Amino acid sequence: MNETPLWQRTAGELARMVREGEVGPLAVAAAALGRIDALDSELRAWVHVDRAAVLAEAQALDSEARAGRFRGPLHGVPIGIKDIFDVAGVPTRAGAAVLSSAPPAEQDSDAAGLLRAAGALIVGKTVTTAFASADAAATRNPWNHAHTPGGSSSGSAASVAAGMVPAALGTQTAGSVLRPAAFCGIVGFKPSFGRISRRGVIPFAWSLDTIGTLTRTTADAALLLSVLAQPERGPAHASQPGTGVPPRIGYAPRLLADRQHPRTGAALAAAAAGLQEAGAKVEEATLPADFATAVDAQYLIMTAEGAAFHTRSFGDRLQEYEPKIRALVQAGMALPAVAYLDAQRVRADLLERVLPLFARCDALLVPAAAGPAPKGLDFTGDTSFNGPWTLLGLPAIALPAGADTDGLPLGLQLVGRPRQDEALLRVAAWCETVLAPPAWPPGLYA
Repeated sequence: MNETPLWQRTAGELARMVREGEVGPLAVAAAALGRIDALDSELRAWVHVDRAAVLAEAQALDSEARAGRFRGPLHGVPIGIKDIFDVAGVPTRAGAAVLSSAPPAEQDSDAAGLLRAAGALIVGKTVTTAFASADAAATRNPWNHAHTPGGSSSGSAASVAAGMVPAALGTQTAGSVLRPAAFCGIVGFKPSFGRISRRGVIPFAWSLDTIGTLTRTTADAALLLSVLAQPERGPAHASQPGTGVPPRIGYAPRLLADRQHPRTGAALAAAAAGLQEAGAKVEEATLPADFATAVDAQYLIMTAEGAAFHTRSFGDRLQEYEPKIRALVQAGMALPAVAYLDAQRVRADLLERVLPLFARCDALLVPAAAGPAPKGLDFTGDTSFNGPWTLLGLPAIALPAGADTDGLPLGLQLVGRPRQDEALLRVAAWCETVLAPPAWPPGLYA
């Protein structure tokens, strides 16, 4: 057997090894729990891990595998789930004080149920910021504990980056999958809006919330999508690249240039040059001159819809909320309906003007974040480079793009056509072969 430790294996590798009898789910589970035991007292990525329950389920999966029975393509693969998803028998507390005494969920969310049916081993709940908002959680960045891992899917990103699990679920309303992935040096995938059912997930903004994945490879992102996603709708595009076919990349280096860290622009330019040298057709793409209005429109819609949910569900307990989510709800309560409707108009208008760009490219290349993870744990990072694509409902994926001078990861982002998630993943897989692969955080994590 290859001497690569189990905790460094991808979800796809572990699934293959279990199916071929190289390793059993019990050994895989023990490796994951060992990493959690060794690292989580410092990283604080997990809010709930029931070790006895995990080992019992791993034993059942192990017995089935030895008998030649496999539940699905993730049989025996450890998965972390952000603590806004219902998982049967586990409380859903969303990092919020108001839910600190919530009882165990009676049934799985659709996403957790699909993972379980596919044979995944649900290791536990990962830390989220309060109600997946901007109030920072305790999780630390595995690359440097003095820096944020991003939010709101902070625990999911950190757990994958540190090798505790090969994959985890997150959610994105603005930038809560792609930004933590970029800050932690891993792959974050946000499918098209609506591709994965949100039933059993605490909402933030109904017209924005999207379930995404945190992994170390695009192949693992595709594997999870194949388990979780509803069938793709809409006609296939004739120019979609197949496996091994160099894609057409629309390079947009000036996107929100005034918000970019200098190292971000350099990393993006280097990536574009490398992709072109490897055979991709890279052309500069010009976004609408008023594209920055998408940032404000996304925030306004998120604020209004967030207020609608929280006042209906916890209106008499808002004073118990964490400061930033409470302020957001109060701001949303004060918004006039015409402002919300105008933001929706901006959304529809921008989408109509952005979609023609894909006649000339298979994916847009833009930054995944303004820069490396900010120092400190109080601010989870600028969402401006992700929120517009969430607003437009487009699939997007963050890939590692090297590091800044302090060794912190940088990320780039590829954005695809709506409902063409698998096509975007094929583009990302091709780009992944050219770009530097995800590295492991130094020191204890090597």
